[in-house]
Amino acid sequence: MTTASPRPLRADARRNRDRLLAEARAAFAEHGTDASLEDVARRAGVGIGTLYRHFPTRHALMSAVFREAVEELLARSRELLDAEAPCTALVEWLRAIVAHATHYRGLSRALMSACADGSSALAECSNPMRDAGSTLLVRAQRAGVVREDVTIGDLLQLTNAIALAAEETPADPELADRLLLLTLRGVKAG
Repeated sequence: MTTASPRPLRADARRNRDRLLAEARAAFAEHGTDASLEDVARRAGVGIGTLYRHFPTRHALMSAVFREAVEELLARSRELLDAEAPCTALVEWLRAIVAHATHYRGLSRALMSACADGSSALAECSNPMRDAGSTLLVRAQRAGVVREDVTIGDLLQLTNAIALAAEETPADPELADRLLLLTLRGVKAG
C-alpha cells in the first residue's frame, strides 16, 4: 500500500499560501508569534478560512514560516562538523539558535513547548534541529570538552530559555551572550 503524494497547489492557492507566509513572517517579526491570525489573513488579502486550509494550527503556520531559517541553521551545523574545535563549533551553533529565536518575540516560548509535544507541527522544525545538535554535541563530548551527561534536549531548552530572557530584557543586548557563556561553563568537562 503506497501513499499518494499530495497534489500540487493550483496557481491561485500557491499565491495565497505564499502571501500568507510573507504576511505571517512580517506579523511575527513585528508583533511576535502571538500576532493575530485574522490580521495575517486580512493583510494577505484572504479570509481566515483560507489561512486555516493551508495551516490548520498556529504551530503549523509558525513551522512553515521558520522552515527557511531552520534550513540555514541545519546547513550551518553541517559546516561546523569540520571545525577544528568541537566545543567552539557547538557554541557557534547555539549562538545562531539564540539569535534566530530572539528575532521573533514568543518563538522561544513556543519552541520550549514543542520540545514537550512531539506531535506539534513545530516538532517538524525541532526534530531535525535535535539531530543536528546531537551530532555537534557528541563530537564535543568525544573530544572530552563537554560533560557526558549533557543532552541536546538540555542545551536546546537552555538556549530557548536564554532567548526568552533576552526577549524580556531588550535594554541589555549582551544578556543572551553572557547567559550562554555561563551555561557553557557549566557543561564543560573537567
